[in-house]
Amino acid sequence: MVSDRNMSGPAAGPAGWGAAPLGMAFRKTVALFQAVLPILVGMLLVINLLDPLLAGRYRTLFTGHYLHDTLIGAGAGSVSFGIPITSYIVGGELLGKGVSLLAVTAFILAWTTVGVAMLPLEAAFLGKRFALFRNVLNFFFAIFLAGLTVATLGVFR
Repeated sequence: MVSDRNMSGPAAGPAGWGAAPLGMAFRKTVALFQAVLPILVGMLLVINLLDPLLAGRYRTLFTGHYLHDTLIGAGAGSVSFGIPITSYIVGGELLGKGVSLLAVTAFILAWTTVGVAMLPLEAAFLGKRFALFRNVLNFFFAIFLAGLTVATLGVFR
């Protein structure tokens, strides 16, 4: 009878699986978490400081001009932080206050795809060039897709 400890070959799993490599992986994970924690705490502090300043000003920034409102919507969405469901609630409130669908769509798209608040963390792990490129590209795509969405719906008001 063969015990599980003496197994070799494909049934034993890939080479290098065992207690020692698992312990090393755990130590590396803990070290990585310790390196990320200060950045993450700093980002959360900045977000919590800026959020009350921006929360009451969203509806006063919109003028009724399509391009201006779309840029403001995408900019506000880019610096906002939270779960996407929150952006839908804020977007609904903005629509209720008379903000154009174009601006609200750009706001929601930017909120969910652009992460200015998390840019330092993203740059630390994925590289500054990639993080910046991804966020700038998503900002412009939020504006472009907002225009396409509103054009598809035929609702320019």
